[in-house]
Amino acid sequence: MATKLLLTDVAASCVKQIPSNYIRPISDRPNFSEVERSGSIPLVDLEGLHSHRRSEIIMQIGQACQDYGFFLVRNHGVPEKMMNNALLMAKEFFKLPENERMKYYSDDHRRSIRLSTTFNVKTEKVYIWRDFLRFHSNPLEDYVHEWPPNPPSFRKDVGEYCTGVRALVLRLLEAISESLGLEKDYINKALGKHGQHVSMNYYPPCPQPELTFGVPGHTDPTMITVLLPNEVPGLQVFKNGKWMAVNSVPNTFVINIGDQMQVLSNDRYKSVLHRAVVNCDKERISIATFYYPSLDATMGPAKELIDDDNPAAYRNHSFSEFYEKFWNRGLATECCLLDLFKSSVV
Repeated sequence: MATKLLLTDVAASCVKQIPSNYIRPISDRPNFSEVERSGSIPLVDLEGLHSHRRSEIIMQIGQACQDYGFFLVRNHGVPEKMMNNALLMAKEFFKLPENERMKYYSDDHRRSIRLSTTFNVKTEKVYIWRDFLRFHSNPLEDYVHEWPPNPPSFRKDVGEYCTGVRALVLRLLEAISESLGLEKDYINKALGKHGQHVSMNYYPPCPQPELTFGVPGHTDPTMITVLLPNEVPGLQVFKNGKWMAVNSVPNTFVINIGDQMQVLSNDRYKSVLHRAVVNCDKERISIATFYYPSLDATMGPAKELIDDDNPAAYRNHSFSEFYEKFWNRGLATECCLLDLFKSSVV
């Protein structure tokens, strides 16, 4: 897999055509002409979340979770400099010499830090146009010593960023709990020992972007995701039967709910398909923070959201069971992973 990993270097060699093992089947390629570009996902201004505007903002967040599963947030409390520093560290890491990057290479998703490529090299035959560095970040003091010492300020800048994003997530989880009519600490307690993964994604310029994906359509298996993209667009969300491009807005985060939020909300809020496309001119960098339950946490619909008219849509399950199925299955979209956890499925 070492030669497969160096997508960054393959792209840098100015290839005119992508290697054959990156070419998607005709039925599974990004049809750019059919992408909706005039739509937009909701933008929620979090200023005033702890003021008289709280109920209004919570209502906006709940509506976005119900109608889109995605929304942007501004006035989120994470300084712009902190965001820019994290993106710079990601860019500088992927520009390091091969021997520096290779120290972190692994195809084992259980590792607490690993550099890899595509999604799951053990299960996929057609690769995707992405390298990534994925690492645990909570509790920060347990993992920061495993992070790269190069670039020199990586641990400091990325550590500060992870702490800032965690504070934002905790505020959002309280608001989402309240939007469901639950106690504001309900989701916080349901997660057990909170888990937090960061994925720094690098999508090099691609000579034939119409033949491949940065990441194909998928839903996130976790509770909530906070995405920080650079200025290069690439994220697309599936809405009303078609793909919709999400434009980057300066100093905002893209928030999406994951499969476990759909479970907990008893299908009130939906985990929505999304994907990343690439382009031939510019490199795209994004930092995704995945917030999830501890592996031993028992997930299921909130009892307060179950009644005769709304029976439990999912069976209770440990998050570890769900997460293992997710990684073993890969990013297949022919059947929703959540279907395997419906209450009627034994």
